[in-house]
Parts: sequence; C-alpha cells; structure tokens
Amino acid sequence: MLYEASTTNILTESQVRELLARTFAGSEWTNRRLLVIIPDGTRTAPIPQMFRLLYEILGERVAALDYLIALGTHRAMTEEAIAKLVGATAGERAERYPKSQVYNHAWWEPANFFTAGTIPAASIAAMTDGLRNESIDVTINNMILDYDHLVICGPVFPHEVAGFSGGAKYLFPGIAGAEIINKTHWVGALATSMDTIGVQDTAVRRILHEAAHLVLSLKPITLLAQVMHGHDLHGLYAGDVFTAWAAAADLSAQLNIRYCAQPFQTVLSMPDTKYEDLWTAAKAMYKTEPVVADGGEVIIYAPHLKEISYSHGDQIRAVGYHVRDYFTNQWDKFSDMPGGVLAHSTHVRGKGTFDSDGEHPRIDVTLATGISEADCRQINLGYRDPATIDPAAYANRENEGILLVENAGEYLYRLTGG
Repeated sequence: MLYEASTTNILTESQVRELLARTFAGSEWTNRRLLVIIPDGTRTAPIPQMFRLLYEILGERVAALDYLIALGTHRAMTEEAIAKLVGATAGERAERYPKSQVYNHAWWEPANFFTAGTIPAASIAAMTDGLRNESIDVTINNMILDYDHLVICGPVFPHEVAGFSGGAKYLFPGIAGAEIINKTHWVGALATSMDTIGVQDTAVRRILHEAAHLVLSLKPITLLAQVMHGHDLHGLYAGDVFTAWAAAADLSAQLNIRYCAQPFQTVLSMPDTKYEDLWTAAKAMYKTEPVVADGGEVIIYAPHLKEISYSHGDQIRAVGYHVRDYFTNQWDKFSDMPGGVLAHSTHVRGKGTFDSDGEHPRIDVTLATGISEADCRQINLGYRDPATIDPAAYANRENEGILLVENAGEYLYRLTGG
C-alpha cells in the first residue's frame, strides 16, 4: 500500500500526482482497459483532480480509461451534473480525454447484471452474528467484464449501513444488483444505524468484503481511497480493496467524527444542497442521532428539498418512516417490501420499540423542508414550516441543550466515550 496522509495538512497536487505515478508505474498498464468506479455528486471528493491526473499519468499508455458512476439506487446524473462531477464537459472530455467515457450505473436495467457468485446462508449467519440466515447472490454490473482492471476511486466517511463508506462499498451497493443491496441494507437496519455508524468491523462490511473476493476472482482491483476534512483532501491510500480501505477508515475516524460531552435536546441539522431528496439528505439525521437526548428532536432544515425520494418515493409513502421493531414485529405485512426501502425508513426514524401499545421512537424527527405538512404526516415524520426557522437563533447554544449543525451529512456526531 502507498499513501499520503495527515490529520493537519492538506495534500498538495504534487503529492497526489506523485502517489498516483508510483501506483501506476510499470509496463503492466500498457494497452490495458481500465474502469474507474467513482461516487456520484452526493459525496465530497476531489474527483475533477483525480480525473485529470489519472489521464495525465495513464492516458497515453492504456487502451481505455473509462468511468462508471456508483449510483447504488440514486437517480442517474445528467450531463450537466457529470460535467461538474469530473470537471469537464462532454466536449472537453472528447477533446482532452479521448480515451475516457463516463457512464451512469444503470441499476434500473436488469439486463445490465450478472452473478459473480453466491454467499451461502451459513456464511451470512456467521458474518452477521445470526441477524440473518439466508444466501445472497452477488449480482454486479456486467460492464466490469469488458475491462482488464478495476479502479475504485472515492472517499471514506462514517456510514449508517456499513459503518464506514468507501472501498468495497463502491461495488456493493455502488454498481450492484437489487438482491445484495436490499439484503445488506436490511442487515444494517437490524443492527441499527446508531450502533453501526462509525464502526469499522460491522456485519455489513463483512458481507461486502466477502462479495468483493468473488469479484477479485474475476478482475483485479486497485483502490484509491480518499479521506476528506470538509472540502480538503487529507489522505490518499492506494492499494488493495481491504488494506487501503481500513487505513483510510482509521484516518476518517480521526477527521470526521466530532465528540460532544453531553447530549442535546434539540439539533437543527442542515444538510448540504448537494443532497437533492430526503433519501440522500437523511444523513443529517443519521450522523446526529447519537448526540440527541432521549425524548429529544432532530430538525432537518433544508428548504431546498422537495422530494422524499426520486427513486423510491412511492414505496416510502406506502410504508412511512418507522423504528426497526415496527417492521420486525409485523413482518408478514412488510416482507415483500425491498429491504433497502425498509432500512432507509428505520435509519431516518431512529432507535425505538414497538409493542401492543404502539410505536415508541427514542427521539422525534421533524422536517423543515419543501415537503408539505400533509406528506410529512403521511410518512410519520414531524413538520415545521422552514420559513418560521432562523438557523442563526440556534447557534452557540450548546450549553442550553441546542446544537446547530451546518453542512450536515459527512461529520458524525458522537458522545464522548460512546
């Protein structure tokens, strides 16, 4: 593994270039077809810099240097959004980067997938400590079969389903089929986001690594794992998909987890405008839930949000947002719903219980967005008119039990000792 990393200093472009040059030195890259798997616009990362430098280093030697956007089940990126993502318009790419094409992961087309193998039920039971006992077919975008080498290039942050994002997660769910997405997300829901987020060794991460071994039996993979602090690059780790990811997660834990001495009764969490629907902006809840006091409230303040989910809105409206036990204790009603949708529901609603007296969430979750009050009631979330909220009124009131979180979504808030 090669790396440049610092908790205090921002990596310079010359440091990044030199590390990439060392990673891709040698004749083995000559005339090879490379597929670089990158995040969509919901992740902060220097993708334009990486796009430019990878071509500078590899463009004259390789046969192809193409890019596949790891949408998971997010909506497809427009050409305008892709240009912003990689730092070059379609015309500029054709002129300056003729060996590079950029593709959306078309997760909505069943014909785009093949099965790399199956993880047996006994293995799933062992990896999840008994949370699930069912096999998983490892389906993945068949584009990878057209290339000689895969390069995963993306950041590592605390994550509600896998513990930390990045690494093999760019394969699953990044460019994966529905079964492994739904089953792994439901495992994450059973474990709960609050007990998973910011933890390296999780049930879901174990499954992702087992699935990655199946892909590695078909194609070699090089990981370029980035660690951000805000918009600044502090770490770049190049190597195998397991070791480089673990090292990046170590640094991410230092830079992207903020500790608080006491819980807060109210958190006003303001997701960045790069999140276009609640499905993606809900990180404002996931990453602040651990510091909300029992009986407290997270207010997601995002006037720009108008949609619950561009991909799964109808399904979310059908089930609403509920605690995990609401589903597990009434499984016959919900077993046909995709596990990814149910998982998202539980992550947004947070921890809680369900019994004969009804549902008992640990905290309240309120939307102050462009989503109507009627829609909020339908999906079982609170509503506040965003026009009635002045974020400045929540600032610097930690000693009153009030926390303002700006640009919410990438920093995890956790109690000291938690």
